[in-house]
Amino acid sequence: MISIGIDVSKGKSTVCFLKLYGEIVYKPFEVIHTESSLSHLLNLISSIGDEDIRVVMEATGNYHLPILNFLKSYNVFVSVINPLIMHKYANLSLRRGKTDPLDSVKIANYGLDNWHNLKDYSPSTALYNELKLLNRQYLNYIKIRINAKQTLTNLLDSTMPGIKTMFFNRSDTPNRDKLCAFVKEYWHYDNITKMSESAFTNHYLQWNKNNDYRGSIAKAHNIYILANDSIPTLSSSLSSTKFLVLEAVQTLHNIDTTIADILAKMKELSKTLKEYETVLAMPGVGEILAPRLIAEIGDISRFRNASALVAFAGLDAPPFQSGNYISTNRSISKRGSSTLRKTGYEIMKCLKTVKPTKDAAVYLFMLKKESEGKPLKVAKIAALNKFLRIYYARVKEIYN
Repeated sequence: MISIGIDVSKGKSTVCFLKLYGEIVYKPFEVIHTESSLSHLLNLISSIGDEDIRVVMEATGNYHLPILNFLKSYNVFVSVINPLIMHKYANLSLRRGKTDPLDSVKIANYGLDNWHNLKDYSPSTALYNELKLLNRQYLNYIKIRINAKQTLTNLLDSTMPGIKTMFFNRSDTPNRDKLCAFVKEYWHYDNITKMSESAFTNHYLQWNKNNDYRGSIAKAHNIYILANDSIPTLSSSLSSTKFLVLEAVQTLHNIDTTIADILAKMKELSKTLKEYETVLAMPGVGEILAPRLIAEIGDISRFRNASALVAFAGLDAPPFQSGNYISTNRSISKRGSSTLRKTGYEIMKCLKTVKPTKDAAVYLFMLKKESEGKPLKVAKIAALNKFLRIYYARVKEIYN
């Protein structure tokens, strides 16, 4: 048997062919992530003959995907190892030298030492991969949106302090964001105070009518009073003031539009899956959270049981016992998908808000934990554990 250890880097990898007892078949060499270079690697693998061959590599974000997809397209056995497991294995030696050739040898050795425990990589369906990619981009744009919103808030504190208190309700539709639309129209209190109250009221009511918003004389009066009482610290006479405010509004609008488009695409793809309606019907899961949850869990057949799904989310609490000591105060491992944990926590918060009366096993379990004196966060995490077990059972039943 031959273990092929691959140490993956960006755009290239270092490969080592190793036989049992440490016999090196091919010394560590580099391959570029191009078709011609990977074809050379494939020819070397094919030239070995009837030997049992297994390729071992670490999961390294997106860097390992080109070589992984290429080898799997030719039905080569490839085992993708968790980096934490490989890191602990590599650190067993006293001398911890680190180079790409040394790492490829260590990875190949890991393959030989754990030969019978290696699992061939089974790629999820393209649909689940696409959903996961969309969800990760959605989360990236949410981070960008937070920064963009903070930028606009800082500018408004200098040009229209207190205006955000006048517009509490935000629409999920980017084109219905009344605060941004209002700021785009007036952008500085000086544009309001230079008008009389009656003139501003008429202008404000007409603006609401033209944009299909609700407007009232009382709201116009409150805004006018606020504009006169406030002290803007950024002058409207500066040429850059209007430019910066309008650019901040437009940037936030563009980000909101992109987020809405990503969610729409995720919904469209999720609806083609058998489990979509079942997941959507679970309490606390709505049209936004359902596609995100499915995207992070992926193909349910990847998990041998519900406990494996819980462990994948990093919600398991491994036992700790030594001699006569048995720990009873254990924390969750957090060695899993942090994105899935965050998505699940959002569902638990929604569940607490909705307070379902039907199919309320998870909600009642959360209340039970709270009544036992558990902190609110601990109760939600415990309820999420139960929620994932129910999710596994219901989705697994669909495909069985």
